[in-house]
Amino acid sequence: MKIVFSLAFFCLLCINGNAQGPNPPEIDAHEQVKQAIETFFDGFHKQDSSIIKSTVADRVVLQTTGKDQEGKTRFREEEFSKFLTSICSIPDSIKFEEKLTSFSIQVDRTMANAWVGYEFWLNDEFSHCGINSFQLVDFDGEWKIIYLIDTRGRAGCMEE
Repeated sequence: MKIVFSLAFFCLLCINGNAQGPNPPEIDAHEQVKQAIETFFDGFHKQDSSIIKSTVADRVVLQTTGKDQEGKTRFREEEFSKFLTSICSIPDSIKFEEKLTSFSIQVDRTMANAWVGYEFWLNDEFSHCGINSFQLVDFDGEWKIIYLIDTRGRAGCMEE
């Protein structure tokens, strides 16, 4: 009887385990964060506000900092709607590209930070470089940008 009970229990375990199927592969959060940022820049370069909007949360903060010609630190915040309007209204005669040069991504549970180096080119001429610092939140499996601050300058750019 003990053998029959053990055999029945083992069969139930096998049926239960097979009914659940294999575990889905783990999707690396770092790659998901990087993909969200790359998609943001895809929309940026295509001047497509719907692509850009798909990568950000409902309330997103955009800020920038750098030194002016006198060497004083400047800091400003930009409304997201004005940012979209400015990007989408760049005439076709102007070619622009933000080349991403490096990624450093940290993730903890539902929060991520990405430190992304860049060079900005305007009509195939170097304009400036800096760092984009993104803060993202995982909203139920979808990483969205909630905050972006960048630095801008010419010093220290394109060093070999």
